[in-house]
Amino acid sequence: MAKKEFKAESKRLLEMMINSIYTQREIFLRELISNASDAIDKIYYRALTDDNLVFNKEDYYIKVTADKANRTLTITDSGIGMTQEDLENNLGVIAKSGSLAFKSENEAKDGHNIIGQFGVGFYSAFMVADVVTVTSKALGSDQAFKWESTGTEGYTIEPCEKDSVGTEIVLKIKENTEDDQYDEYLEEYRLKSIIKKYSDFIRYPIKMDIKGQRPKEGTENEFEEYVEEQTVNSMVPIWRKNKDELTDEDYNNFYTEKRYGFDKPLKHIHIKADGAVVYNAILFIPENTPFDYYTKEFEKGLELYSNGVLIMDKCGDLLPDYFSFVKGMVDSEDLSLNISREMLQHDRQLTMIAKNIKSKIKSALQSLLKDEREKYEQFYNAFGRQLKFGVYNDYGTHKDVLQDLLMFYSSTEKKLVTLDEYVSRMPEDQKYIYYAAGESIDRIEKLPQTEMVADKGYEILYFTDDVDEFAIKMLMTYKEKEFKSVSSGDLGIEPDAEDKPSEAEEGENKELFESMSGILGGKVKSVRASKRLKSHPVCLTAEGDLTIEMEKILKAMPNGQDVKADKVLEININHEVFKSLKDAHKGDQEKLALYTNLLYNQALLIEGLTISDPVEFTNDICKIMV
Repeated sequence: MAKKEFKAESKRLLEMMINSIYTQREIFLRELISNASDAIDKIYYRALTDDNLVFNKEDYYIKVTADKANRTLTITDSGIGMTQEDLENNLGVIAKSGSLAFKSENEAKDGHNIIGQFGVGFYSAFMVADVVTVTSKALGSDQAFKWESTGTEGYTIEPCEKDSVGTEIVLKIKENTEDDQYDEYLEEYRLKSIIKKYSDFIRYPIKMDIKGQRPKEGTENEFEEYVEEQTVNSMVPIWRKNKDELTDEDYNNFYTEKRYGFDKPLKHIHIKADGAVVYNAILFIPENTPFDYYTKEFEKGLELYSNGVLIMDKCGDLLPDYFSFVKGMVDSEDLSLNISREMLQHDRQLTMIAKNIKSKIKSALQSLLKDEREKYEQFYNAFGRQLKFGVYNDYGTHKDVLQDLLMFYSSTEKKLVTLDEYVSRMPEDQKYIYYAAGESIDRIEKLPQTEMVADKGYEILYFTDDVDEFAIKMLMTYKEKEFKSVSSGDLGIEPDAEDKPSEAEEGENKELFESMSGILGGKVKSVRASKRLKSHPVCLTAEGDLTIEMEKILKAMPNGQDVKADKVLEININHEVFKSLKDAHKGDQEKLALYTNLLYNQALLIEGLTISDPVEFTNDICKIMV
């Protein structure tokens, strides 16, 4: 029995496959089980064209057996088996796949699709084993053969005895080291968890001898151990079942079993796509925000299966960032995978699946908004911020996808409303969609700048998220209506005739405002008479694209951007305070400076901005009290 060298370009290739290609050792069991499933599938395909062969699914299985005493793990299947030539071709040539060759020659029928496409999967066994022994007897053959290898040194093949058709792979598990605990691959619970994670939906039963305890017959308090062969995989995935035979409880149970979250999903989306791209998917819109959702640690993505075998825990390419809250899975039969099956090639099919999923998610959210408003608002309170980030990110590329899903608190409706609902209620004479930004609804309602818009009977949207204004600036318009902050310089509203100052008053006031502007020394761009104030004496407004609220947000960011809005101090010329200003301007410049600084600091406080010198401010208050 001569040892043969691998028919590979070099031993280094196998070393790379064993040590570098796979990110997790546990993958070896997925690969060997997938190969075993392929072997059974091949009998099924043979039976389709061979009248002498009857395929009875109940006769076929995969068994995983651990022997701690001898440190062996055995994977047995009742599949088609391999001849000496098959062993030579499939196991002697690294990166050759018998399954791929078989798949290319046989079209999938009745939903049976070969899983394995890459020959390296078998060699992942050497990540955990010192010796791998394969004993196989091919269908229709009287002779069995044994293939054995210790890895890069080569392999041997010799005839052997085996009673039944199929393949048995025995792994001699490595000894533990200081860094690696190989014993785990001999533990019943660990093997079960790996099978459930990666191979739960293999269509054939995966069996294990499971230990248990039961009361000893004839005793009350004594127990005895027993071993029972059990099927540990589910076999039939929920996504392959017909939608009409599934209930909400079935979907909720699946959500819980897959540990997508500790909440209950607000909505599920079951997709069966059979067009240009073929895949199944079950997606969930969660009820609550994960604790780490708005952190860098959060990782988006859907579980990705290829023919029922888990390929990736989180495939981020399947979800746009703005829908990163969606949980669930996708199963496709013919994705282009790379050599280790752990990563995807970026191909047209993956792009098409992602595009289709994006469309389905948006439709589901629109349906929730239309038909189950309360649930949508619950969703929006949890994830609306992410939708607004989606509008803002990538220079507004996705705004058309997301704008109809946005909601903001309404000054008139006293609840969340959509932009469409706002526009549908606009009076004919209203030019803009008005909004006010602040830390809370309560603070916004008290802003002096809202007075004139509210008095006109116009609805105001309240922006309380730091991203709101930035998103709206990127949106620019909605249904041809421009957004306008109530703190903007021009509100597009003409004041009532009685509120307009005469030309003489405007000339007189001009000198006063120039004096006040000089006193403030560049803290504001200008001081002017307000067209928006009714009962309040003073307010700050902004000219240009950068608003006061945006300035506050940018300054509060970790990088502390030193930006300033072009502020304007607006004075209510119909307020009693204005008379005091005029009197001081005529005869007491010191008092004018005192009043000007007081009004400016009051305006800062109203906006939630920091007063540069709080001690001076309190002293100024004391001066007017004396």
